[in-house]
Amino acid sequence: MPGEILFSQDAGIATLALSNPDKLNAVDAGMWRGLRARMSAINTDPDVRCVVLRGAGDKAFAAGGDIEEFLTVRATVDDALHYHEDLVAAALDAVRACPVPTVAMIQGACVGGGLEIAGCCDLRIAGESSRFGAPINKLGFSMYPGEMAGLLGLVGPAVLLEILLEGRILSAREALAKGLLTRVVDDEEVEREALATAQRILKGAPLVARWHKQWVHRLMDGRPLSASEKRAAFDFLATDDYREGLDAFLNKRTPEFKGR
Repeated sequence: MPGEILFSQDAGIATLALSNPDKLNAVDAGMWRGLRARMSAINTDPDVRCVVLRGAGDKAFAAGGDIEEFLTVRATVDDALHYHEDLVAAALDAVRACPVPTVAMIQGACVGGGLEIAGCCDLRIAGESSRFGAPINKLGFSMYPGEMAGLLGLVGPAVLLEILLEGRILSAREALAKGLLTRVVDDEEVEREALATAQRILKGAPLVARWHKQWVHRLMDGRPLSASEKRAAFDFLATDDYREGLDAFLNKRTPEFKGR
């Protein structure tokens, strides 16, 4: 039975769940297509202020790609290029390009393609018993370069090469120490902490969250800021949210941001 991407939305939080229960949520071709489609829709939805990505159930975020279908979807070089560029990398790019904050809620195995998805999120909240890695060297294939970008940007070449060359499965605590995770909590607290994280994001000004993501990504490319970009960094001065935030602070009340 093929997997699916489950979707729900409530009070500004969109939740996507990777669901393939018979295979520890291993991501098949249809799920990669679904993830890209869902993220593309979310990325243009003004009502979404935070996205939570998770695995269905509590056994796994995603235990990699669906290996059983590889004999058909990657039978030739052209097939493999289509699969990894048009399906996998395109889905990861859609996650990475999300203009609002993304939170990966990780329980259980987060391996291979699952690790790639989590690595494209802004924040990663994991349980103590979760496990991480990409042991594809034992399967005789390499990670497609277009899929490495999120992990490379997250942990750098030394840690990424350690993960790929050794093919070792990391504990949550080791993954945290190596920069793969934002925080680790008790297993029974993962969902609560991920949702609390989303709620903290929602309490801030939504335009500011978008701008913070935009500027972090822009600064990562290494080019100096232009004069027009420096001026654009103060676009917040013309927003209602800026005026609301200052007024709320001065009058010791909770701000009510409208995203404009």
